[in-house]
Order: sequence, then structure tokens, then C-alpha cells
Amino acid sequence: MAAYIIVQVNVNDPERYENYKKMVPPSLEPYGGRFLVRGGKVENLEGSWDPVRLVVIEFDSVERAKAWWGSSEYAEAKALRQATADTEMIVAQGA
Repeated sequence: MAAYIIVQVNVNDPERYENYKKMVPPSLEPYGGRFLVRGGKVENLEGSWDPVRLVVIEFDSVERAKAWWGSSEYAEAKALRQATADTEMIVAQGA
């Protein structure tokens, strides 16, 4: 069953964060991850949620999503993201 990593990002260091954005796509390939949403315009329809940057990545399963998140392929990029942005991230199983 498909799974989705959903991320809300507040970038604190835009210059260094650009490097992070370049590092992520190659890390996704071995895990079958693909971007569905990557920083496009977000418009609030209800409630108070107003993310500045929203990312949604699709995987074949929760296990593959978590494997990518914990992988050596993503480790350096993850550390850079954590140093340059404040992030809220969840994994959700698809319907």
C-alpha cells in the first residue's frame, strides 16, 4: 500500500538549503520515492495551517519510506536540512 511522507519546512538558511534540495532526488531513487509536491504554492482553505514550504513524497509502502528516511543515502542531506530548516514530518499510509 502506498505511503506518503508529508513535510512542512521553514527554511532558516536559504543558501545552504539549496544544496539540500539538490541532494535529495538521488537519495530517493533506491527507495522508489517520488515527489508529488515540492515547494509549490500553498493556499489555505480551512483552519490555521499555513505552511511556507510543503513537500509530499510518495513511496510504495511505509516500510520503504522509513527505510529512505533512515538510510545512509539520505543521512548527509538530512543533517543539512536539520541544520538549515525547522521541519515537521510525518509518514502516512495511503488508502
